Amino acid sequence: MDPRLRRLDADYKRVTEVFSQHPYIRLVRTEGTPADRYVFQFSVAALVPEGDSSVVKYEHTAEVFLPLDYPRCSPFCRMLTPVFHPNIDPQKICIGDHWSAGQSLVELVIRIGEMLCLQSYNTKSPLNAKAAAWAEQNLTHLPLQRIDLSSGL
Repeated sequence: MDPRLRRLDADYKRVTEVFSQHPYIRLVRTEGTPADRYVFQFSVAALVPEGDSSVVKYEHTAEVFLPLDYPRCSPFCRMLTPVFHPNIDPQKICIGDHWSAGQSLVELVIRIGEMLCLQSYNTKSPLNAKAAAWAEQNLTHLPLQRIDLSSGL
C-alpha cells in the first residue's frame, strides 16, 4: 500500500478512536476514501467577533484538509465559524512554521483546540493584528479556559 494511503488510514482510525469519546472535541464528518478532509466541532471557550468587540462562545467548527503531499507538507486548516484569535483569520489557521511529518493528526486537532481557548497563540507573527493587540493587553485574562485537551490519549 502507498505510504500516504497507509498514513491516511492510520490517521482516520486514530482520530475516530480519540474523538468518539472526547469531552471537548468531536469529529463531525469526513470526506474522501480514505478520508482526507475532516470537520471537527470544538466545545471550548473562544472569542468570537461581535460588532466592534468580541464575546466568549463555546461551539466552534474547523476544517482540516490533508493535501496530496501530506504528511510531508502540512495540512490546510481553517475555521468554519468566526473566531477572534491572533493566529486565525477567515481563510487560515496558522498551525506553526515547523510542521513535521511525524506529528499526528490527533495532535494537530488538539493544538487547534488549545489555540481556540487561547492556551496557545503567537502575537509576534499574527494573522489578525487586532486580536494580537487584544491578547497583549489582556494577558491576565488568558487563557480563556484551562483544560487539558490531551488527557486520556
